[in-house]
Amino acid sequence: MPNPNQNQMQSASQTPQNIMGNQAINKNHGGHELFDAHEVIAGIISMLDQYQMYDQHIQDPVLKDINHRQSAFVTQMYNTIVDCFSTGQDPKVPTQPYKMNQNHDVVYGVKPGQPKKPNQSVSDLSDQGLSAYMLGNTKSLATLLAMTALEMTNPVLRRVVADSVPNFIEMSYEIFLYQNKHGYYQIPQLNDQDMTLMLQSYTKAPQQNSPGNIPH
Repeated sequence: MPNPNQNQMQSASQTPQNIMGNQAINKNHGGHELFDAHEVIAGIISMLDQYQMYDQHIQDPVLKDINHRQSAFVTQMYNTIVDCFSTGQDPKVPTQPYKMNQNHDVVYGVKPGQPKKPNQSVSDLSDQGLSAYMLGNTKSLATLLAMTALEMTNPVLRRVVADSVPNFIEMSYEIFLYQNKHGYYQIPQLNDQDMTLMLQSYTKAPQQNSPGNIPH
């Protein structure tokens, strides 16, 4: 007659902990952190996939170059994040600063143009729209990584994710500058009187005593 406890014993022997055998289980991540990290990594993969699709339709060599340089940089960023996420240790390739090729000159003012409307087909895709999609990708990832870094418990992964935020900000700024130079992203300004009032609406706080100068 079968032992009624036999099935329970077999099930217990097949739990994930026992299946792992003597392999060390990495437990230096919090549960919430794991979910956030998965969202970050999935978001980076989504950006890289979409950049490949954009590349097929980009016409301007300058925008295509931005697409390629940002894709290559984010691919290495992906490898670095996955490395420290899976090991909990310093990655083999540390985070690097992203360096753009655009100058910082901004064109101000708004010029009239054609009203915008949704594309009717893929053939309607333009560099204006494609650069806007790229900007949407980098801006959303900058926000996501900033929020995620606040929830990290593993110090290495937290540092890598936090250090990646300025890179997505820089990539966003590069795309903005490209769009601005081509009139895709126009910058309205206030009139001189309103701008002056806004700029002069605050005064500097009085100088505070330093700790060494506090009277006794």
